[in-house]
Amino acid sequence: MQRPDVNRLIDRPLTLGESPVWDDREGVLWFVDIAEQLVLSLEPESGRLREFRMPAQPGSLGLATGGRLVVALRSGVHLFDPRSGALDFLVHPEPSPASNRLNDGKVGPDGNFWVGSLDDRAERQPVAALYRVTPSGEVTCITRGLRCSNGLAWSPDGGTLYHADSRGPFVQAFDFDAARGSASNPRRLLTLTEAQGLPDGAAVDVEGFYWSAGVSAGVLNRISPEGVIVERIPLPVAAPTMPCFGGADRRTLFVTSLASTGPDGPEPGTVIAFRVGVAGVPVGRFGEAVAS
Repeated sequence: MQRPDVNRLIDRPLTLGESPVWDDREGVLWFVDIAEQLVLSLEPESGRLREFRMPAQPGSLGLATGGRLVVALRSGVHLFDPRSGALDFLVHPEPSPASNRLNDGKVGPDGNFWVGSLDDRAERQPVAALYRVTPSGEVTCITRGLRCSNGLAWSPDGGTLYHADSRGPFVQAFDFDAARGSASNPRRLLTLTEAQGLPDGAAVDVEGFYWSAGVSAGVLNRISPEGVIVERIPLPVAAPTMPCFGGADRRTLFVTSLASTGPDGPEPGTVIAFRVGVAGVPVGRFGEAVAS
């Protein structure tokens, strides 16, 4: 595919832009800058950008009930109210080892927050894990032995959970039961090379295809449920970190990126957007199940 017609949405440089989440009720895009310890919101129509400084690195966030956000900080999972600034600790799924931090997280169709960790050392070891966190603060470990948990997304029918290990580097799938909040029967879909694009954050469209940010190759890989790359979309950023579908019809694809070196030299992280021909699967809110 040819490079899409892309709009760069912010002038402010990002160091490690991640975790874009579209709030369909407010028409706002939320995302984080992990390295700068910021939660940010963008109103695409007006261009208004707001920044909320966190006391620790935010690996990811999700929408929550009552106008709040669920935020995965290095210090644990918190509930954040952007109107009052209140930040309330819920639970830390993985308080040790200290070299790990919480990374990619997303609210599932069951209304729980699914969040993984990574080994934050230069030579990542398989000491990270994936967890399910309930609104009451109960934690269940789903799988261990990861280096960099990433790429959470669900199939349109809610029956499949997709997940990646960026340093595995593989994409896998689980059978998902929203009523029980369970993930079982893990199986590898595909392994990716640096040239193909190591699998970072992801989203799923209504046709059931998994859109993976190829952070090492400047592309988005659109992957079938069978694990076949059916489309590679080149982007004008060297290191895309995560896509999300948004806009009124969920056909605008927002993509965050991190500061890196591209063909023309160093480039800051940013947020871009472009239109696509298929809508995305809506994401859930913490404490609000969207599947029966």
